[in-house]
Amino acid sequence: MAPVAVTVADPEPGAQHQPARTRRFPRAWLLRPAAALASGFAYYLSFAPRPLWWLAPLAFAGLALVLRGRRFRAGFGYGFAFGFVFFLPLLTWLLDFLGPDFGPWPWLGLSFALALYHGLAGGLITLVSRLPAAPLWGALVFIALETPRAWFPFGGFPWGRVAFSQPEGAFLPLASVGGAPLVGLAVVLTGFCLAGLAARLWEVRKLTRPAVLTALAALLPVVAGLALWPTIGTGAQDGERTVATVQGNAPDIGLALQGERTVLRDNTIAESRRLLAAIRAGKVPKPDLLVWPESATTVTGPDLQVDQLVANFGAPALIGAIYRLPDGHLQNSVIAWDPRTGPGARYAKQQLVPFGEYVPARKVAELVTPFLDNETVDMVPGDGANQTMTAAGTKVGVFICYEAAFDYPARDAVRDGAELLVVPTNNAWYGESEMSVQQLAMSRLRAVEHSRAVVVSAVSGVSAIVAPDGTVTSSTGLFTADSLVGRVPLRTQTTLSDRLGAWTEYGLLALAIAGVAGGLVLRFRTRRSSAGTAGEAAD
Repeated sequence: MAPVAVTVADPEPGAQHQPARTRRFPRAWLLRPAAALASGFAYYLSFAPRPLWWLAPLAFAGLALVLRGRRFRAGFGYGFAFGFVFFLPLLTWLLDFLGPDFGPWPWLGLSFALALYHGLAGGLITLVSRLPAAPLWGALVFIALETPRAWFPFGGFPWGRVAFSQPEGAFLPLASVGGAPLVGLAVVLTGFCLAGLAARLWEVRKLTRPAVLTALAALLPVVAGLALWPTIGTGAQDGERTVATVQGNAPDIGLALQGERTVLRDNTIAESRRLLAAIRAGKVPKPDLLVWPESATTVTGPDLQVDQLVANFGAPALIGAIYRLPDGHLQNSVIAWDPRTGPGARYAKQQLVPFGEYVPARKVAELVTPFLDNETVDMVPGDGANQTMTAAGTKVGVFICYEAAFDYPARDAVRDGAELLVVPTNNAWYGESEMSVQQLAMSRLRAVEHSRAVVVSAVSGVSAIVAPDGTVTSSTGLFTADSLVGRVPLRTQTTLSDRLGAWTEYGLLALAIAGVAGGLVLRFRTRRSSAGTAGEAAD
């Protein structure tokens, strides 16, 4: 049967005859979703372990071109597609963590939930697209939606923030001015301006004044970041300390590691003894401070073995431990351990991992989770006390593992006088995935944000010593028993980011809300004006 052409009739009787034309399947219907998916995957590729930080603004340029000229519903769909294909590969470490008992549903469900934020961003960006300086308003909207993502669901999940794709490169120095929010804004703004420039050049095929201004706007964040590099201080301001971190290693068994706490302790003690032997043999310098990773041991009372080990080092230690409270509840803690007097000040993790350290919506979770029973007890979050401890004559700021993804723990520690930051972590849950290096990228950003050296102490890797400019001076591999000993500067200067604190984030959020409100007003006035013009024409 021959194909049938659909003829479009003349709009009015007597109008000039138009030749019949055949409707073709609109290619944009395919090209736009494909571009949204490709841009989302490019955004994922910009994250560690790949040093492709420059891919992030290009990914956002692709997203902006897809959203160009769309309405809210289409923008939501394209933004969701961008986010879903980004989070799916980024969060594959959840499969290693949960194992085959859960299947892919938690991974898919979390990726879906987080992609909804990107979908909402895509929809709202279409509302501000007709405002003057539209790329700026669009970038503000995208970054503003990272704020509620740090609150909801389940206490927030800020993994995959734009700034975490920038542990190196031109945008990183901006962290010292406005923290992660400003770095993210600069990346997205650059991408959106590149998209605006490409669209203008395509439409007029020549370099016009608006195109030149858009090009300058795209370059501004890059130039600003590069100009700030000389201001990133790395020198010691209150002396230096030799710090040692012990990586005892652990079996690669995911969530089943819950029942292997004795193995973690034994391995950490064994590696500590090897380090002690190397110190006594003169192979490595004696440390001023010893650091154990997160949950390296369990403390329920006096611990003579740890007492003796720390005494043998002759230096204070920060011991990552699961601490049992008098009422039987547990806290994920770091304990300052003196070589003479034993355990002292203790910091308890404030930002607990949902479904790992506590179970939200427990009744629902019990229907799908094979690891819950009546004896499973949630950990208790800390209240921020002792986040800055004094050890080896040094004020040390501590934040534990998952807390690296949140802005406030490191900021609070530095405001409390921390001269050095320490991040005990247990990434042994997540197999050979990219999770550990993704988290290290966050610590590198925090180093620049607060102008502090950062010591990352991991159970099974990656442990690292990070300079105040984000450079990794030494690191370990995954699933190896190893130790690091390095000299770190102590710094007292606070950055502008520390002084501004959360005001940067909330200020950007307020601007984004104002932009959306302005976009809604403009759209409403445009519709009223169009309706009035149509009425006059009818009269």
